[in-house]
Amino acid sequence: MYVFRDYYNNVVKLSFEKNPFSEEPMHVLVICRYQDKWLLTKHKTRGLEFPGGKVEENETAQEAAIREVKEETGANIADIHYIGQYHVEGKGDQVDKNIYYARISEIVEQPTYYETDGPVLLEKLPKNIKQKRQFSFIMKDDIVKRSLEQINKKFKD
Repeated sequence: MYVFRDYYNNVVKLSFEKNPFSEEPMHVLVICRYQDKWLLTKHKTRGLEFPGGKVEENETAQEAAIREVKEETGANIADIHYIGQYHVEGKGDQVDKNIYYARISEIVEQPTYYETDGPVLLEKLPKNIKQKRQFSFIMKDDIVKRSLEQINKKFKD
């Protein structure tokens, strides 16, 4: 387990075990690959980030992950894998979020991308992402970095 502080100085616990913090997390983050590129979305206020969001009523976390990727990028998932889960001790709230890795089969243009401006494909993620203003705070702590390390260990594209 990894423990660190996030962009807003909240304590974060990250684990790559199965559901270490919650059997029914209410949020998801999906790290996506499409044709050897990273698939992100451009959130209207936060900037570039991997798709994700809240689990809706009567929906599993994995179903939410698939839905959020479709809504925010127009992408259809070929396969999806649970990677880990993290817990954030916020100043007034706690959040448990599942992390998934998805390989995308296709991207279909959508009439709306909800709170985002749609898909963004990147050949590489910048090494100095913390200094890049166009990226969301979600991309700037150890969650994405450690998850990418885990994905590289488990999967070869």
